[in-house]
Amino acid sequence: MTRKNVEIIKPDDWHVHLREDAIMKHVLPYTYKNFKRALVMPNLNPPITTLKKATSYYEAICRNIPIEIKFHPLLTLYLSEEISTTLLSALSDHKFIKAIKMYPRGATTNSELGVSNFRSYYRIFEAMEKYGLVLCIHGEVTDENIDVFDREKVFIDTVLLDILKSFPNLKVVLEHITTKEAVEFVSSQNESLAASITLHHLLINRNKLLSEKIRPHFFCAPILKSEIDRKVLVEAATSGISKFFLGTDSAPHFIKDKLSPCGCAGIFTSPVTMEYLVQLFYNEGKIDMLEKFASINGALFYGEPTVGEKVKYRYRNIPMKRLKNIQIENEEISIFDPSIDLHWEREK
Repeated sequence: MTRKNVEIIKPDDWHVHLREDAIMKHVLPYTYKNFKRALVMPNLNPPITTLKKATSYYEAICRNIPIEIKFHPLLTLYLSEEISTTLLSALSDHKFIKAIKMYPRGATTNSELGVSNFRSYYRIFEAMEKYGLVLCIHGEVTDENIDVFDREKVFIDTVLLDILKSFPNLKVVLEHITTKEAVEFVSSQNESLAASITLHHLLINRNKLLSEKIRPHFFCAPILKSEIDRKVLVEAATSGISKFFLGTDSAPHFIKDKLSPCGCAGIFTSPVTMEYLVQLFYNEGKIDMLEKFASINGALFYGEPTVGEKVKYRYRNIPMKRLKNIQIENEEISIFDPSIDLHWEREK
């Protein structure tokens, strides 16, 4: 080990779930301490579907950020019938609303009001293309006849490809991609299409969830895929290619809800994301690509500044001792633990 320190522009998280009320109060510090900006998902209950709801949620987030912390929450609106072309016009240069999020109905947490007829929103996509707005997509079909491990690929072939052909200049982020096919597809398209990648899909595969015993804390949507898929994701993330950037999809759930008969999809990764990413990129011999993936590529795609304060991470010979859970009143949320020794920490 020759390089003991890494310095990069403070990173961004282009996909995070902060929830509301007590959960938000407890999980938000792990985001504002580790990231300069974060794109917050709208799938609350009820979801963020209007400018009024978004403003209220933004103000609630800001009330929980200490005044001395330089952190910028950015929001998304949940694609629904409440989204109009008039609203989209007003969002073209909005201060904190940066994207519209499309959930296929039933794909993940609080997606019951999501989209089932994608073509019915083509007029909205046309207006978004006109005004330069970003469409963030959870890219899976929800047809129970389609194998759960094939749903991303089928979505690309049957839904996304038609959207991109119909609106070639629409800015689209295929979020939390999980497969070799998704990487290849994103790489083959024009610069209007990009993709976010999570920490957990970079570090672990579906064996971690399903082999020997079921491990509910690794259940997420989209579900973990094969080791081949994981390796291709790592190649994409560490390539420096501007189409790929970090979106943690950090999604806190109470342990009792993760371990229930119908457990929630989502992994809470914000407390450990950057340290594990530093370690991954270092071990891959691609540490010089980390800043592009975590701090630059996403900001460029969303039209945000790429300058700012620097953060440093240092190597420790002895593995870090990590917090396992966070306590919220009488409940706990489990922090992502891939059973990999962690040797990097952020300098205070």
